[in-house]
Amino acid sequence: MPPKEFSAATDRNKEPILAALRALLADSTTVLEIGSGTGQHAVHFAAELLQLRWQTSDLPANHASIRAWIADSGLANVLPPLALDVAGNAWPPGPFDAVYSANTSHIMSWPEVEAMFAAVGRILAPGGVFCLYGPFNRGGQYTSPGNADFDAALKARAPHMGLRNAEDVDALARQQGLMPIADIAMPANNALLAWRRA
Repeated sequence: MPPKEFSAATDRNKEPILAALRALLADSTTVLEIGSGTGQHAVHFAAELLQLRWQTSDLPANHASIRAWIADSGLANVLPPLALDVAGNAWPPGPFDAVYSANTSHIMSWPEVEAMFAAVGRILAPGGVFCLYGPFNRGGQYTSPGNADFDAALKARAPHMGLRNAEDVDALARQQGLMPIADIAMPANNALLAWRRA
């Protein structure tokens, strides 16, 4: 069995995110997670929200860890990871009742963020919910010194990375017919943004 990768940040934020998802996904049964990373979120949320059929996805390099977390969990409602590059055309057809993504929009390039929202607009069922977690700027300003430092570190790592403005991602959502339903403050200057398809 390949080793499970562990993210301390993912472990720290799982309970606050779960608390929000309990309400936001109460009426959902099928969820696509964009960028499942280590696989920790998928198994934690699926174990607590048993009505959900949780479809993991990520770039193939991350699949071994995701598969290991799923295997160790013994859960039947978490599906093996799909190979998903947000800029590509290999999106699952859906429809999904919900789409969830955490800590991805600041890693992607802006054209990739645009591609993600366009795809969510295609695969989200009517009345479906898109939840996006991470650090965001507000009105073009950092919300904390820590977020400013994080943004500088991201841009030093790769010029295409960086914190996104909450207003800009909301505009992308509205272009897809998704209307905001939640903007929930999270620990460590993060937020969970959510939209519902009309």
